[in-house]
Amino acid sequence: MKQKLLNILLFLLTTTITLAQEQHQSDSLYIPTPPNYSLPDMWITSMSDTTDTGADIFYIVSTWEEDWHTTDGLLCHYADVWNPSHRYHMAKEMNRIMSYMAPGNNFYAPYYRHMTMEGWMTCNEDTINRREQLSMHDVFLAFEEFLRLRNPRRPIIIAGFSQGGYAVVQLLKHISDDTYRHLAAAYVLGYKVTPQDTLQTTHIVPAQSDDDIGVTICYNTVKDVKYINPVIAGSCIAINPVNWRTDERPATLHDTIQIRLDTTYHVLVATNYSASEYRPYKGFLNVGDIHSCEPWLYSDCLRENILLRTRKWREENE
Repeated sequence: MKQKLLNILLFLLTTTITLAQEQHQSDSLYIPTPPNYSLPDMWITSMSDTTDTGADIFYIVSTWEEDWHTTDGLLCHYADVWNPSHRYHMAKEMNRIMSYMAPGNNFYAPYYRHMTMEGWMTCNEDTINRREQLSMHDVFLAFEEFLRLRNPRRPIIIAGFSQGGYAVVQLLKHISDDTYRHLAAAYVLGYKVTPQDTLQTTHIVPAQSDDDIGVTICYNTVKDVKYINPVIAGSCIAINPVNWRTDERPATLHDTIQIRLDTTYHVLVATNYSASEYRPYKGFLNVGDIHSCEPWLYSDCLRENILLRTRKWREENE
């Protein structure tokens, strides 16, 4: 417990210093009002486990906002959890995810001040990590509230897409050993796990099959390895969520789409799939990579796998 509190205090202190430095660099930057996670309005939730056989799912939404200006001209690099338009955008994803993850489970998804798309488009890891301090400050506080609200005997699923996947990796670095013991699985959808990440914690254990527990599931999808976007997909671990293998044996999805794991670059290669529903974004996303498909193309696989790993955790821990 003491180590857990120390990790959190150090993280919050670092965040405060980083934000002060960023605001000092430019008086024209705006930082939105923080969320208050004791308020129900700061969450999308579903208490759907009526038989106490499911898991508690903590889901972290992806990036929805671009840089924007306040009415008095201040630039902002973050979503505003009190802005109805920003809330609407985040809720679209959280509700859609909830529709397939929540049944049989208790589902929690916080609104948070996620970094805007322009931060990612710098393709600069230092800039991304610096700006993400504020976003992760919110995610950490939300996760602490999630832990306070839930029954501590139950299994935990942590999942996030894109920027939410970044947040999952950061959470795994900071959660206590006791919290980790309750982790059925963590799902990093459309983001990377780097060698440095794996060296910073013992809580990132790559999944090797469909039912191992306490593991991290990570994948990114491309049409060809030449389209890998290293900002989000330069991962050192991966698993095929269709056949739950870590070798290159292909699997067929929705009768016609072939999904193969490239074990050299740790990405999924999709063939017979146009992905035309995902339009290219500013030459940065969905240009040969199929970033926007990650939580949707494999939704049936993810729903079934969450149930399987939850059941396995309960068999081994109850």
